Amino acid sequence: MGQWTIPVIGLTGGVGSGKSRVAQLLEESGCLVANADQMAREALESPEVRDLITSRWGREVRLADGGVNRDAVAQVVFNDETERHWLESIIHPMVERMRKALFDTAPDGTRALVIDAPLLFEADLGRHCDSIVFVDTPLDIRQDRVLKSRQWDSAELARREAAQLPLDAKRSMSHHVLCNEGEMTDLARSVEQYLDDLIND
Repeated sequence: MGQWTIPVIGLTGGVGSGKSRVAQLLEESGCLVANADQMAREALESPEVRDLITSRWGREVRLADGGVNRDAVAQVVFNDETERHWLESIIHPMVERMRKALFDTAPDGTRALVIDAPLLFEADLGRHCDSIVFVDTPLDIRQDRVLKSRQWDSAELARREAAQLPLDAKRSMSHHVLCNEGEMTDLARSVEQYLDDLIND
């Protein structure tokens, strides 16, 4: 359970399922959202982490301007579980501190706090949540989305998801399932109904 006086919602689901869209709808409904991907990118670009990954993996993971070459980092961590765990051991605590600082400043009237994190269970964030939502989207829709947005083919999507808990496990560990395969108006209605039920329960 969370340490705050308002509910903490965790979002999980497959890559390309629409978690960010659900997070946006919750934000529009008065929730405060912590985007773990965005926070992880900020942590990765911190001088401390840039120095650590350069020392461990070499200049290949840095860009000419000194920034982090995220594609090169992805090649390392998605091909070597030991290296992925090493990087996560550095990034996850930094993200947790950033999220706590954000939630501690939640304005009066905030309906709920939202953790939008692809690795919600893998990073043991479920323990902070009062309610966990699984965004359920058919594989063909997810494949089409990531091909258009990230230029990932089906093999790359499968490789990325192989580094995470199976979707069936994530679904079974969640408290609520939101189906995201129809119109956006249907999803918005489902999100608002879920939020109302959670707050008024």
